[in-house]
Amino acid sequence: MDSCERRISEFWDRELIRDCLYRYCRGIDRADEAMLRSACWPGGTDDHGAYKGTTDGFIDWAMQTLPQIERGIHQLHNILIELRGDEAAVESYFTALQRQPGGEGGLVELVMHGRYVDRFEKRGDEWRVADRLVVFDWVEQRPAPDESEAERFAHRKSVGRPWPDDPVYRVFGAGRQ
Repeated sequence: MDSCERRISEFWDRELIRDCLYRYCRGIDRADEAMLRSACWPGGTDDHGAYKGTTDGFIDWAMQTLPQIERGIHQLHNILIELRGDEAAVESYFTALQRQPGGEGGLVELVMHGRYVDRFEKRGDEWRVADRLVVFDWVEQRPAPDESEAERFAHRKSVGRPWPDDPVYRVFGAGRQ
């Protein structure tokens, strides 16, 4: 492979890794189990702080936890990728906003900033997370406003929903990877 072909291949690998990270975020925010599973290799590890175990176990845990979260938004920022053959070290900065039940009753809003520190593996032509460590750099928790969704969103429509009711699935279709 000449230098130009190698650079194009590396660029493509980086793009596939970014796409996988974005699938993970949609999977979490839309409670889309198939999308989540498409981002992680079975049998890998995941340390989210509140959960530590296998990637399969994390997804099972998340699918039980996500219905309790009224609203969730995960955004990615800086993404650093170090390719190492069929593996990659990836650090992705994130912001996560969640409105969910608090420990003492009532709803709270969590604002979390941190990094996903991932080891990706390429199997065939596909990159997925093999091992993940979530590093929290900033967390804020505050009581959620008492307003209902109708009051909070007022005329702002469409409003995000879990899978399969979110408007994105009308655009992307039922096939989710």
